[in-house]
Amino acid sequence: MKLSDQIKPISYLKAHAAEVVRNLSAQGEPLIITQNGAIRTLMPGRRC
Repeated sequence: MKLSDQIKPISYLKAHAAEVVRNLSAQGEPLIITQNGAIRTLMPGRRC
């Protein structure tokens, strides 16, 4: 997966929360959430 696919603005998370959770579980790749262009949180992929 490309790094650009792993970076999303907080507005995307708000609009697509269920899809984001599904993808995190299925793909196991972390997701970086940004706000005003700055990293605000890192959501890890699959749980161990």
